[in-house]
Amino acid sequence: MGVKNYLIEGVSGTGKTSVCRELRRRGYHAINGDTDLAYQGDPVTGQPLDGACHEHHIWRVETVRMLAADHAHAASFFCGGSRNFTSFIDVFDRVFILDVDLDTLERRLAGRPEDEWGGRPAERQFIRRLHETKEDIPSQGIVIDATAPLEHVVDAILKNCA
Repeated sequence: MGVKNYLIEGVSGTGKTSVCRELRRRGYHAINGDTDLAYQGDPVTGQPLDGACHEHHIWRVETVRMLAADHAHAASFFCGGSRNFTSFIDVFDRVFILDVDLDTLERRLAGRPEDEWGGRPAERQFIRRLHETKEDIPSQGIVIDATAPLEHVVDAILKNCA
């Protein structure tokens, strides 16, 4: 049996980074896409770009494919959002979409410092729109209620991996 690969997606503030930390704490191979894979680039060509723009927050496709092909782990969890997920979504056995209600999202974003994505009013407004439209997350996946305590969120993900 080969390795299983799972994508954990959702708009900013739904808990992807927290889920990644909890999976690691439990001994799972979890990759934080924001810190381990992301860079600013053209979502179609992958060409690196200067500046910082949400629409250009992409993952290194070749690195995602290499990690997904590594059979050293029984399961690998890729946690985070990228604007080029359509370039590598085929490597995942399942996709999980973390979802929260608007009040929870607002509360979580309010706690972010201004130097973190979602910490500024304009970024929060943009995230609220993405929450409403779901336009930059995969359209199909298993929706996980991420308003639950973190341990329950991770338990729900793991239950759906079996």
